[in-house]
Amino acid sequence: MYENFSNVYDHVMDNVPYDEWFAAIHKYLTDRGITGGTICELGCGTGIMTERFAAAGYHMIGVDQSADMLALAAEKKEFSGADILYVQQSMQKLELSGPVDAMVSVCDSMNYLLQDEDMTATFTRVKKYLKPGGYFIFDLKTAYCYQSIMGNQTWVEQDDEVSYIWENFYYEDQQINEYLMTVFRRQEDSDLYERFEESHYQKAYDIEHLKKLLEKSGLEMVECLDASMDREPAEDSERVYVIARVQEA
Repeated sequence: MYENFSNVYDHVMDNVPYDEWFAAIHKYLTDRGITGGTICELGCGTGIMTERFAAAGYHMIGVDQSADMLALAAEKKEFSGADILYVQQSMQKLELSGPVDAMVSVCDSMNYLLQDEDMTATFTRVKKYLKPGGYFIFDLKTAYCYQSIMGNQTWVEQDDEVSYIWENFYYEDQQINEYLMTVFRRQEDSDLYERFEESHYQKAYDIEHLKKLLEKSGLEMVECLDASMDREPAEDSERVYVIARVQEA
């Protein structure tokens, strides 16, 4: 996954409101006294959000299982000089050198966990490394988004550098959305284009079911919010944030 797509990821995702996402999460944390310390980002990708948190003064640990995505994140770090440690790991097998003040995961990284066992394993690792009083904040695309906005839709984008066809197939009985990406990337110093395909799978999770998985792992759900993080989710919310913390004894 992301072996080829990593090289065009930032280009394809240039319309994603990362600044808004960062501002909302940063405000949530600072309002609760987490104004510094160490944050671990799960599924950090090319480091787009990791860099923003580092610029805000946090010591950052970026975790991703894709070596290709992390290589691009390392290039950003070399340019910015940010205080970031990048680690290639799966979320389910997270190993850190010590506890952190908060954990975050954005851009539907958690939707890539397709089985309850994977989600529970990730929550268990988060619980192990999250300091008392710390928060785990992660976003999820909703079933409404997959079914009504993305499901069985096709998008086509084209410019001089990258063109792509993005097909979506939502399997309602499994709550699984399949992305089929066909990408044409212009080769360096050439008018020729390289073609490749990648398939990605994400799962929609019922929030009450997710709450039970959190509790099973020793975490408690503090609240679930709309993507704006200033109100509860609505029936037509396309993205939600789940905020969890370690269960009190």
